[in-house]
Amino acid sequence: MTRDPSMKAVGWARSLPMGSSVKTARDWTREHLAALGWDRTAPDVADSVVLTVSELVTNAHVHARSDAQLILTWDEECLHVTVHDASPLVPEQRSPDDGALGGRGLLLVDALADDVRTRPCPRGKDVTACFRPAARGRPG
Repeated sequence: MTRDPSMKAVGWARSLPMGSSVKTARDWTREHLAALGWDRTAPDVADSVVLTVSELVTNAHVHARSDAQLILTWDEECLHVTVHDASPLVPEQRSPDDGALGGRGLLLVDALADDVRTRPCPRGKDVTACFRPAARGRPG
């Protein structure tokens, strides 16, 4: 696939303080996915994006004990979903017991996204999940 050199990325950012609801993050994300038309053209991928946002923002609030910065960037190939938090600790995937109530979030995100990366930053870390609806046989 050749990229159009004139193509520009579009993005949105939202701060989510510790006291804010994860539902706020999900609703905000759904609004932007609808603006991209994904609610019609790639509803399953849109649901995966919203679930990923829920998991990553929850991790920032619960495990990092931090406000979260949620950034969505669409470059016409991939929707990059980034959550930044103030903890320098990189998340680790765990193998939870069958009866455990938690510990599956990163496993879930890894299964839903086309790619997941964690990058340490000077003031915390970024966790970015990439979603490519066209790679799954859907229009983007």
